[in-house]
Amino acid sequence: MKIIGIIPARYASTRFPGKPLVDIGGKTMIQRVYEQALKCNLAKVVVATDDDRIAAEVTRFGGEFVMTSAHHQSGTDRCAEVVKHLPDYDVVINIQGDEPFIDPKQVSLIADCFIDPNVKLATLIKVIHTEHELFNVNIPKVVINSNQQAVYFSRHPIPFIRGAENHTDWLKSHQFYKHIGIYGYQTKTLLALTKLTPSSLELAESLEQLRWIENGYEIQTKVTDIETIAIDTPEDLKKIVI
Repeated sequence: MKIIGIIPARYASTRFPGKPLVDIGGKTMIQRVYEQALKCNLAKVVVATDDDRIAAEVTRFGGEFVMTSAHHQSGTDRCAEVVKHLPDYDVVINIQGDEPFIDPKQVSLIADCFIDPNVKLATLIKVIHTEHELFNVNIPKVVINSNQQAVYFSRHPIPFIRGAENHTDWLKSHQFYKHIGIYGYQTKTLLALTKLTPSSLELAESLEQLRWIENGYEIQTKVTDIETIAIDTPEDLKKIVI
């Protein structure tokens, strides 16, 4: 089984323009993500970008890139364009370009899901321990079934805990999970996903994975205990300790 790791990276971020090129301890963010991805057992790692400045930076540190359209709505679509150019891979892992210290163990955890040929899609989840995480609308929550497949993703805590007097009681009453935004796809599944039109649930929650569930795709999840640090805004750089 040949697995390719693809790092979508665009310059025109609304909340943090140019963030792939921000300096973090003497290296750009995209270089740090790329170097972490190289530590994984992947057949190939490439950056998918629509910007010449990012492409030039990847070339500078000796990485590989593929130029993609500037009109993609998601990293999923950008990954799909890459595998059309590089079709000889069975599985694609979409590695977030804004997590400079992503742990290679997380990538391996996703990759191991595809040992089972019935798994078409996979992602990671993590136990929620705090009220902040549970009620933060920027942190998607995940409901899973007994086979650890995702039933639903929401920005709101689900299920509703009836009879709980305060938010602390919610965490005592149920095991909640948050979504860790790394995906794996069988290549043929990835290409099929890009042909789906936005769904009502996706538009309501602004979560693209709901389009897949709404169209009958099963998403396998794996629980990780590793915390990730995503850089969404300049203020998030303060979280980093090198």
